[in-house]
Amino acid sequence: MSLILSAEQEQFRASVRRFLEDTSPETEVRRLMDSADGYDKDVWRAMAGRLGLQGLAIPEEFGGSGFTFVELAIVLEELGRALTCVPYFSSVVLAATLLLASGDEAAKRQYLPGIADGSLLATVALAESSDRWDERGVTLAATASGAGWRLSGEKRYVLDGHIADVVFVAARTPAGVSLFGVDRGAAGLSTELMSTMDKTRKQARVRFSDTPARLVGADGEGWPVVSRTLDVAAVGLAAEQAGGAARVLEMSVDYAKVRVQFGRVIGSYQAIKHKCADMLLEVESARSAAYHGAAAVAGASAELPVVASLAKAYCSEAFTHAASENIHIHGGVGFTWEHPAHLYFKRARTSHALFGGPTYHRELLARRLGI
Repeated sequence: MSLILSAEQEQFRASVRRFLEDTSPETEVRRLMDSADGYDKDVWRAMAGRLGLQGLAIPEEFGGSGFTFVELAIVLEELGRALTCVPYFSSVVLAATLLLASGDEAAKRQYLPGIADGSLLATVALAESSDRWDERGVTLAATASGAGWRLSGEKRYVLDGHIADVVFVAARTPAGVSLFGVDRGAAGLSTELMSTMDKTRKQARVRFSDTPARLVGADGEGWPVVSRTLDVAAVGLAAEQAGGAARVLEMSVDYAKVRVQFGRVIGSYQAIKHKCADMLLEVESARSAAYHGAAAVAGASAELPVVASLAKAYCSEAFTHAASENIHIHGGVGFTWEHPAHLYFKRARTSHALFGGPTYHRELLARRLGI
Protein backbone atom coordinates (compact mmCIF):
# COMPACT_ATOMS: atom_id res chain seq x y z
CA MET A 1 0.00 0.00 0.00
CA SER A 2 1.33 3.43 -0.96
CA LEU A 3 2.29 5.80 1.83
CA ILE A 4 1.27 8.74 -0.36
CA LEU A 5 -2.31 9.79 0.27
CA SER A 6 -4.73 9.97 -2.64
CA ALA A 7 -6.52 13.16 -3.68
CA GLU A 8 -9.70 11.83 -2.06
CA GLN A 9 -7.90 11.16 1.21
CA GLU A 10 -6.42 14.66 1.20
CA GLN A 11 -9.89 16.09 0.61
CA PHE A 12 -11.14 14.02 3.52
CA ARG A 13 -8.33 15.42 5.69
CA ALA A 14 -9.29 18.97 4.70
CA SER A 15 -12.92 18.32 5.69
CA VAL A 16 -11.90 16.92 9.07
CA ARG A 17 -9.52 19.83 9.69
CA ARG A 18 -12.21 22.43 8.87
CA PHE A 19 -14.63 20.68 11.20
CA LEU A 20 -12.11 20.62 14.05
CA GLU A 21 -11.09 24.24 13.48
CA ASP A 22 -14.75 25.19 13.89
CA THR A 23 -15.57 22.93 16.84
CA SER A 24 -12.26 22.57 18.71
CA PRO A 25 -10.49 25.94 18.97
CA GLU A 26 -8.11 26.48 21.88
CA THR A 27 -10.84 28.14 23.97
CA GLU A 28 -13.02 25.04 23.66
CA VAL A 29 -10.12 22.73 24.49
CA ARG A 30 -9.46 24.70 27.67
CA ARG A 31 -13.15 24.62 28.62
CA LEU A 32 -13.48 20.87 28.13
CA MET A 33 -10.24 19.94 29.87
CA ASP A 34 -11.70 21.44 33.05
CA SER A 35 -15.10 19.78 32.67
CA ALA A 36 -16.11 16.52 34.33
CA ASP A 37 -17.01 14.58 31.18
CA GLY A 38 -14.16 15.99 29.11
CA TYR A 39 -16.04 16.23 25.82
CA ASP A 40 -18.93 18.03 24.12
CA LYS A 41 -21.86 15.73 23.33
CA ASP A 42 -23.08 17.91 20.46
CA VAL A 43 -19.67 17.79 18.79
CA TRP A 44 -19.51 14.02 19.33
CA ARG A 45 -22.91 13.58 17.67
CA ALA A 46 -21.84 15.84 14.79
CA MET A 47 -18.69 13.77 14.28
CA ALA A 48 -20.86 10.69 13.86
CA GLY A 49 -23.78 12.25 11.98
CA ARG A 50 -22.10 14.74 9.66
CA LEU A 51 -18.76 13.07 9.00
CA GLY A 52 -19.26 9.46 10.07
CA LEU A 53 -15.91 9.45 11.88
CA GLN A 54 -16.76 6.93 14.60
CA GLY A 55 -17.76 4.23 12.12
CA LEU A 56 -15.10 5.02 9.56
CA ALA A 57 -13.10 1.78 9.80
CA ILE A 58 -15.86 -0.46 11.18
CA PRO A 59 -17.18 -2.96 8.61
CA GLU A 60 -20.50 -2.14 6.97
CA GLU A 61 -22.12 -5.29 8.37
CA PHE A 62 -21.69 -3.78 11.85
CA GLY A 63 -22.98 -0.32 10.98
CA GLY A 64 -19.72 1.28 9.84
CA SER A 65 -18.41 2.64 6.55
CA GLY A 66 -15.84 -0.06 5.85
CA PHE A 67 -12.85 2.19 5.18
CA THR A 68 -9.32 1.28 6.28
CA PHE A 69 -7.05 2.25 9.14
CA VAL A 70 -5.29 4.68 6.81
CA GLU A 71 -8.39 6.90 6.81
CA LEU A 72 -8.65 6.43 10.57
CA ALA A 73 -5.02 7.52 10.95
CA ILE A 74 -5.83 10.73 9.06
CA VAL A 75 -8.56 11.50 11.60
CA LEU A 76 -6.24 10.71 14.51
CA GLU A 77 -3.53 12.95 13.08
CA GLU A 78 -5.98 15.85 12.85
CA LEU A 79 -7.36 15.18 16.34
CA GLY A 80 -3.80 15.28 17.68
CA ARG A 81 -3.11 18.49 15.79
CA ALA A 82 -6.12 20.20 17.40
CA LEU A 83 -5.89 18.46 20.83
CA THR A 84 -9.60 17.74 20.38
CA CYS A 85 -11.26 16.54 23.59
CA VAL A 86 -13.40 13.56 22.56
CA PRO A 87 -13.53 9.87 23.60
CA TYR A 88 -12.51 8.85 20.08
CA PHE A 89 -9.36 6.92 20.92
CA SER A 90 -11.01 4.89 23.65
CA SER A 91 -14.14 3.94 21.68
CA VAL A 92 -13.02 3.83 18.07
CA VAL A 93 -9.38 2.72 18.31
CA LEU A 94 -9.27 0.58 21.45
CA ALA A 95 -12.74 -0.89 21.93
CA ALA A 96 -13.66 -1.38 18.27
CA THR A 97 -10.29 -2.96 17.49
CA LEU A 98 -10.60 -5.35 20.43
CA LEU A 99 -14.10 -6.40 19.40
CA LEU A 100 -13.11 -6.96 15.78
CA ALA A 101 -10.13 -9.06 16.85
CA SER A 102 -12.07 -11.06 19.45
CA GLY A 103 -13.88 -13.34 17.02
CA ASP A 104 -17.02 -13.00 19.16
CA GLU A 105 -19.78 -12.40 16.61
CA ALA A 106 -22.44 -11.82 19.25
CA ALA A 107 -20.35 -9.15 20.98
CA LYS A 108 -19.59 -7.47 17.67
CA ARG A 109 -23.26 -7.24 16.78
CA GLN A 110 -24.16 -6.03 20.24
CA TYR A 111 -21.60 -3.25 20.58
CA LEU A 112 -20.10 -2.19 17.23
CA PRO A 113 -23.21 -0.51 15.74
CA GLY A 114 -23.45 1.73 18.81
CA ILE A 115 -19.77 2.62 18.60
CA ALA A 116 -20.17 3.35 14.89
CA ASP A 117 -23.07 5.77 15.31
CA GLY A 118 -21.63 7.40 18.43
CA SER A 119 -24.45 6.34 20.73
CA LEU A 120 -22.24 3.97 22.74
CA LEU A 121 -19.06 5.00 24.53
CA ALA A 122 -16.68 2.11 25.11
CA THR A 123 -13.16 1.70 26.43
CA VAL A 124 -10.60 -0.97 27.27
CA ALA A 125 -9.06 -1.52 30.72
CA LEU A 126 -5.61 -3.10 30.60
CA ALA A 127 -2.92 -1.64 32.89
CA GLU A 128 -2.81 -2.25 36.63
CA SER A 129 -0.69 -1.15 39.59
CA SER A 130 2.45 -2.71 38.09
CA ASP A 131 2.21 -0.23 35.18
CA ARG A 132 3.04 -3.08 32.79
CA TRP A 133 1.60 -3.38 29.29
CA ASP A 134 2.51 -7.03 28.75
CA GLU A 135 0.74 -10.30 29.55
CA ARG A 136 2.38 -10.63 32.96
CA GLY A 137 0.85 -7.31 33.96
CA VAL A 138 -2.68 -8.74 33.85
CA THR A 139 -3.48 -10.01 37.35
CA LEU A 140 -7.08 -8.85 37.92
CA ALA A 141 -9.04 -11.96 38.87
CA ALA A 142 -12.06 -13.35 37.04
CA THR A 143 -14.02 -16.20 38.61
CA ALA A 144 -16.84 -18.26 37.16
CA SER A 145 -20.21 -17.66 38.81
CA GLY A 146 -23.04 -19.82 37.58
CA ALA A 147 -23.50 -19.06 33.89
CA GLY A 148 -21.47 -15.84 34.15
CA TRP A 149 -18.30 -14.34 35.57
CA ARG A 150 -17.27 -12.01 38.39
CA LEU A 151 -14.34 -9.59 38.42
CA SER A 152 -12.37 -8.30 41.39
CA GLY A 153 -9.46 -5.87 41.26
CA GLU A 154 -8.40 -2.50 39.87
CA LYS A 155 -7.36 -1.08 36.52
CA ARG A 156 -5.52 2.20 35.91
CA TYR A 157 -5.04 4.66 33.06
CA VAL A 158 -8.40 3.67 31.55
CA LEU A 159 -9.09 6.24 28.85
CA ASP A 160 -12.53 7.84 29.41
CA GLY A 161 -13.33 5.09 31.90
CA HIS A 162 -15.48 7.47 33.96
CA ILE A 163 -17.98 8.04 31.11
CA ALA A 164 -17.85 4.73 29.23
CA ASP A 165 -21.11 2.83 28.75
CA VAL A 166 -19.15 -0.42 28.59
CA VAL A 167 -15.64 -1.31 29.73
CA PHE A 168 -13.83 -4.22 28.12
CA VAL A 169 -11.50 -5.73 30.71
CA ALA A 170 -8.47 -7.99 30.44
CA ALA A 171 -8.58 -10.34 33.42
CA ARG A 172 -7.01 -13.63 34.42
CA THR A 173 -8.90 -16.90 34.79
CA PRO A 174 -7.47 -20.37 35.53
CA ALA A 175 -7.21 -20.79 31.74
CA GLY A 176 -5.21 -17.57 31.26
CA VAL A 177 -5.90 -14.00 30.14
CA SER A 178 -9.51 -13.53 29.05
CA LEU A 179 -11.67 -10.60 28.00
CA PHE A 180 -14.87 -9.42 29.62
CA GLY A 181 -17.47 -6.74 29.04
CA VAL A 182 -18.82 -4.77 32.00
CA ASP A 183 -21.75 -2.42 31.52
CA ARG A 184 -21.92 0.94 33.20
CA GLY A 185 -23.86 0.75 36.44
CA ALA A 186 -22.97 -2.88 37.10
CA ALA A 187 -22.90 -3.87 40.76
CA GLY A 188 -19.48 -3.41 42.34
CA LEU A 189 -18.17 -1.18 39.53
CA SER A 190 -16.73 2.20 40.53
CA THR A 191 -14.65 4.77 38.68
CA GLU A 192 -12.46 7.65 39.75
CA LEU A 193 -10.77 10.27 37.60
CA MET A 194 -7.00 10.14 37.94
CA SER A 195 -4.90 13.26 38.40
CA THR A 196 -2.83 13.42 35.22
CA MET A 197 -0.52 15.95 33.60
CA ASP A 198 -2.62 16.09 30.43
CA LYS A 199 -6.17 17.16 31.21
CA THR A 200 -7.24 17.04 27.57
CA ARG A 201 -7.36 13.24 27.71
CA LYS A 202 -9.20 11.91 30.75
CA GLN A 203 -7.93 8.76 32.45
CA ALA A 204 -9.73 6.86 35.17
CA ARG A 205 -9.08 4.32 37.86
CA VAL A 206 -11.69 1.57 37.57
CA ARG A 207 -12.41 -0.79 40.46
CA PHE A 208 -14.29 -4.08 40.37
CA SER A 209 -15.72 -5.71 43.49
CA ASP A 210 -17.30 -9.05 42.62
CA THR A 211 -18.65 -7.29 39.53
CA PRO A 212 -20.74 -9.31 37.05
CA ALA A 213 -19.25 -9.49 33.56
CA ARG A 214 -19.83 -11.26 30.25
CA LEU A 215 -17.07 -13.23 28.55
CA VAL A 216 -15.93 -11.80 25.20
CA GLY A 217 -14.30 -14.39 22.98
CA ALA A 218 -12.95 -17.66 24.37
CA ASP A 219 -11.80 -18.24 27.94
CA GLY A 220 -8.02 -18.15 28.18
CA GLU A 221 -7.52 -16.87 24.63
CA GLY A 222 -7.63 -13.14 25.34
CA TRP A 223 -3.96 -12.18 25.17
CA PRO A 224 -3.52 -12.48 21.37
CA VAL A 225 -6.53 -10.16 21.05
CA VAL A 226 -5.07 -7.71 23.56
CA SER A 227 -1.67 -7.85 21.86
CA ARG A 228 -3.26 -7.03 18.50
CA THR A 229 -5.24 -4.21 20.10
CA LEU A 230 -2.11 -2.74 21.68
CA ASP A 231 -0.26 -2.84 18.36
CA VAL A 232 -3.09 -1.04 16.57
CA ALA A 233 -3.34 1.43 19.46
CA ALA A 234 0.41 2.13 19.23
CA VAL A 235 0.04 2.95 15.54
CA GLY A 236 -3.03 5.11 16.21
CA LEU A 237 -1.24 7.00 18.96
CA ALA A 238 1.77 7.48 16.68
CA ALA A 239 -0.49 9.13 14.09
CA GLU A 240 -1.93 11.38 16.78
CA GLN A 241 1.58 12.27 17.98
CA ALA A 242 2.65 13.08 14.42
CA GLY A 243 -0.27 15.50 14.16
CA GLY A 244 0.63 17.21 17.41
CA ALA A 245 4.29 17.47 16.42
CA ALA A 246 3.34 19.03 13.08
CA ARG A 247 1.21 21.63 14.84
CA VAL A 248 3.92 22.73 17.28
CA LEU A 249 6.35 23.01 14.37
CA GLU A 250 3.87 25.37 12.67
CA MET A 251 3.60 27.40 15.87
CA SER A 252 7.39 27.65 16.16
CA VAL A 253 7.93 28.73 12.55
CA ASP A 254 5.10 31.28 12.67
CA TYR A 255 6.49 32.82 15.86
CA ALA A 256 10.07 32.84 14.54
CA LYS A 257 8.90 34.91 11.57
CA VAL A 258 7.40 37.72 13.65
CA ARG A 259 9.32 37.84 16.96
CA VAL A 260 11.95 40.60 16.81
CA GLN A 261 14.97 40.59 19.10
CA PHE A 262 18.00 42.89 18.84
CA GLY A 263 16.49 44.42 15.73
CA ARG A 264 16.06 41.11 13.81
CA VAL A 265 13.35 38.49 13.57
CA ILE A 266 14.55 35.51 15.60
CA GLY A 267 14.04 33.21 12.63
CA SER A 268 17.07 34.80 11.02
CA TYR A 269 19.36 33.51 13.78
CA GLN A 270 21.20 30.30 13.02
CA ALA A 271 20.31 28.66 16.33
CA ILE A 272 16.57 29.06 15.67
CA LYS A 273 16.98 27.89 12.06
CA HIS A 274 18.70 24.73 13.27
CA LYS A 275 15.97 24.02 15.81
CA CYS A 276 13.24 24.39 13.20
CA ALA A 277 15.15 22.30 10.65
CA ASP A 278 15.66 19.50 13.16
CA MET A 279 11.99 19.62 14.11
CA LEU A 280 10.94 19.45 10.45
CA LEU A 281 13.08 16.36 9.89
CA GLU A 282 11.59 14.64 12.93
CA VAL A 283 8.01 15.62 12.08
CA GLU A 284 8.26 14.27 8.54
CA SER A 285 9.93 11.09 9.78
CA ALA A 286 7.24 10.66 12.43
CA ARG A 287 4.52 11.05 9.81
CA SER A 288 6.22 8.45 7.62
CA ALA A 289 6.50 6.00 10.52
CA ALA A 290 2.85 6.51 11.48
CA TYR A 291 1.61 6.07 7.90
CA HIS A 292 3.74 2.96 7.48
CA GLY A 293 2.09 1.57 10.59
CA ALA A 294 -1.37 2.52 9.33
CA ALA A 295 -0.68 0.77 6.03
CA ALA A 296 0.42 -2.33 7.95
CA VAL A 297 -2.85 -2.35 9.91
CA ALA A 298 -4.93 -1.75 6.78
CA GLY A 299 -3.14 -4.46 4.85
CA ALA A 300 -3.21 -6.98 7.73
CA SER A 301 0.58 -7.20 7.36
CA ALA A 302 2.56 -9.72 9.35
CA GLU A 303 5.03 -6.88 10.01
CA LEU A 304 2.53 -4.99 12.18
CA PRO A 305 4.04 -5.96 15.57
CA VAL A 306 7.46 -4.72 14.45
CA VAL A 307 6.17 -1.60 12.73
CA ALA A 308 3.90 -0.70 15.65
CA SER A 309 6.74 -0.65 18.18
CA LEU A 310 8.98 1.27 15.77
CA ALA A 311 6.31 3.91 15.15
CA LYS A 312 5.40 4.32 18.82
CA ALA A 313 9.03 4.66 19.93
CA TYR A 314 9.97 7.18 17.25
CA CYS A 315 6.81 9.30 17.30
CA SER A 316 6.85 9.53 21.11
CA GLU A 317 10.30 11.06 21.10
CA ALA A 318 9.65 13.25 18.05
CA PHE A 319 6.53 14.81 19.58
CA THR A 320 8.17 15.30 22.98
CA HIS A 321 11.21 16.96 21.43
CA ALA A 322 9.13 19.19 19.14
CA ALA A 323 6.86 20.26 21.99
CA SER A 324 9.88 21.12 24.14
CA GLU A 325 11.61 23.06 21.37
CA ASN A 326 8.40 24.96 20.72
CA ILE A 327 8.50 26.29 24.28
CA HIS A 328 12.17 27.24 23.93
CA ILE A 329 11.61 29.09 20.66
CA HIS A 330 8.73 31.05 22.18
CA GLY A 331 10.92 32.03 25.12
CA GLY A 332 9.25 33.45 28.22
CA VAL A 333 5.73 33.54 26.77
CA GLY A 334 6.01 29.83 25.95
CA PHE A 335 6.13 29.01 29.67
CA THR A 336 2.91 30.83 30.53
CA TRP A 337 -0.46 29.25 31.21
CA GLU A 338 -2.09 31.54 28.65
CA HIS A 339 -0.01 30.18 25.75
CA PRO A 340 -1.04 26.81 24.23
CA ALA A 341 2.54 25.48 24.09
CA HIS A 342 2.20 23.78 27.47
CA LEU A 343 -0.95 21.95 26.38
CA TYR A 344 0.98 20.20 23.62
CA PHE A 345 3.94 19.51 25.88
CA LYS A 346 1.70 17.85 28.46
CA ARG A 347 -0.05 15.78 25.80
CA ALA A 348 3.34 14.77 24.43
CA ARG A 349 4.63 13.65 27.83
CA THR A 350 1.58 11.54 28.71
CA SER A 351 1.38 10.00 25.23
CA HIS A 352 5.09 9.21 25.58
CA ALA A 353 4.26 6.83 28.45
CA LEU A 354 0.87 5.53 27.29
CA PHE A 355 1.01 1.88 26.11
CA GLY A 356 4.70 1.83 27.04
CA GLY A 357 7.47 4.35 26.44
CA PRO A 358 10.17 4.30 23.76
CA THR A 359 12.55 2.17 25.83
CA TYR A 360 9.88 -0.48 26.36
CA HIS A 361 8.98 -0.52 22.66
CA ARG A 362 12.61 -0.75 21.56
CA GLU A 363 13.05 -3.77 23.83
CA LEU A 364 9.82 -5.22 22.45
CA LEU A 365 11.00 -4.52 18.91
CA ALA A 366 14.29 -6.34 19.58
CA ARG A 367 12.45 -9.38 20.95
CA ARG A 368 10.07 -9.42 17.99
CA LEU A 369 13.02 -9.29 15.60
CA GLY A 370 14.73 -12.07 17.52
CA ILE A 371 17.70 -9.93 18.45
